[in-house]
Amino acid sequence: MKVLIVNNMAPFVWGGAEELAVNLQKNLIIAGHQSEVLRIPFQWEPATRIPQQMLMVRAFEMWNVDHVIALKFPAFYIRHPSKTLWLLHQYRQAYDLYDAGQTNLPPNQLGEDIRTLIRNADNETFTESKRIFTNSEVTRERLRKYNGFDATVLLPPINDPEFFVGKTTGDYIFAGGRINSMKRQNMLIEALRYAGPRVKLIIAGPADSIADGEQLKETVARLNLQDRVKLDIRFLPRETYAEYLTNAAAVAYLPFDEDSLGYVAMEAATAGKALITTSDSGGILGLVKHRETGWVAEPSPEALADAMNAVFVDSGLTRGYGASARALWHSFNIDWPTTVETLLR
Repeated sequence: MKVLIVNNMAPFVWGGAEELAVNLQKNLIIAGHQSEVLRIPFQWEPATRIPQQMLMVRAFEMWNVDHVIALKFPAFYIRHPSKTLWLLHQYRQAYDLYDAGQTNLPPNQLGEDIRTLIRNADNETFTESKRIFTNSEVTRERLRKYNGFDATVLLPPINDPEFFVGKTTGDYIFAGGRINSMKRQNMLIEALRYAGPRVKLIIAGPADSIADGEQLKETVARLNLQDRVKLDIRFLPRETYAEYLTNAAAVAYLPFDEDSLGYVAMEAATAGKALITTSDSGGILGLVKHRETGWVAEPSPEALADAMNAVFVDSGLTRGYGASARALWHSFNIDWPTTVETLLR
């Protein structure tokens, strides 16, 4: 079967969705199919140009393709008679982030019109799709609430599990992945003001913008935390990232209301690492159970400091939380062969 994976491409941005598309392609090929990834350019700023990009995707006509798997807005608007959605997220600024006052849509009638256009176009493509899967229960509930469509949760498998074999228990907390304001790495640095001197932090990953990286550097300098915070702001080789993670005492990941469990959390659980997150972090709460697989703190530097301190109070307990996180992840029974078979039914 010829299977086309359709995803967005924001120039010089590479994150979980991009990793998922590449690894889905690899595993489709392993399963005996032909597969390619079509990456459609998309920019969310300025928001007034989003309708043009939606129309561009909608105008595409695919041929010489047996099946399409589409992942994100607006890539999922592509037309094909055999199209499955593996919905990572919609354009949240027209949905829950709009309700939360965090939209980039214009605060006038034009913004309302764009929002209506997005919702109507989403409903049309959901109706024509063969099946709809979501990457988490959070995404499924959001789809049901705002669009009235149900879906099946299909959690993504971990990539390169051989990299994430637990090693030593180091003297630092690791925060990996893309760096931006929605991932809230800066809050972790602010939390060190209230944490004990034993608590150290490594933040590593590519910054979405120069400003995102500079903010972290400025906070470290302002709080005089150079001896307790290591910043490795770049696109990391997979081996380097895995070394940071597998040698950490615990792993912190606290996005704002993220859709999925998050690769950082899934990889940490695979490596048997205790997890730290916040009560408003969304999908990751399916993996982080307070005082079972880690700590769920309120989203404030003071509360995070308590969780970070707890990592080093009882190392045996922390390792136990990590073992529980690994057991919970394995209980989901997620693997690529089953995932590929499910997507092609």
